[in-house]
Amino acid sequence: MLTLTRRERFNAAHKLYREDWTDEKNKEVFGKCANKNWHGHNYELFVTVKGDIKPDTGFIIDLKWLSAMLQEKIIEPLDHRNLNLDVPFLKGKMCSTEVLTVEIWNIIAEDIEGQGAELHSLKLMETENNFVEYYGPNA
Repeated sequence: MLTLTRRERFNAAHKLYREDWTDEKNKEVFGKCANKNWHGHNYELFVTVKGDIKPDTGFIIDLKWLSAMLQEKIIEPLDHRNLNLDVPFLKGKMCSTEVLTVEIWNIIAEDIEGQGAELHSLKLMETENNFVEYYGPNA
């Protein structure tokens, strides 16, 4: 079994803030990320699939298909958006990198399986120093 990773990029703004907390509590817990005027990141998403090489193509998965699917289902809805306000699949959720990574998994895992591969992991880099890795709900 092999793994294959595709990188995609998007830019988005967000704020970490709980309406049921005071401004002071939000600032204490979330720091600058609770800025009332939002803040943004240049995200990098690494999607790793695993599977066997298909004898007819020599691929684990068709990268053109994977890229197009990620563009349609993930990048277009997120790129140059406010994650808190503009992204339907994040409505009512804390827009942390952790939550965003799990939501991306939930959106794409089944499509990848439909191509005869398995979603192995996601890595979402928020900054050069901070990233989340997720290996799925059963890891």
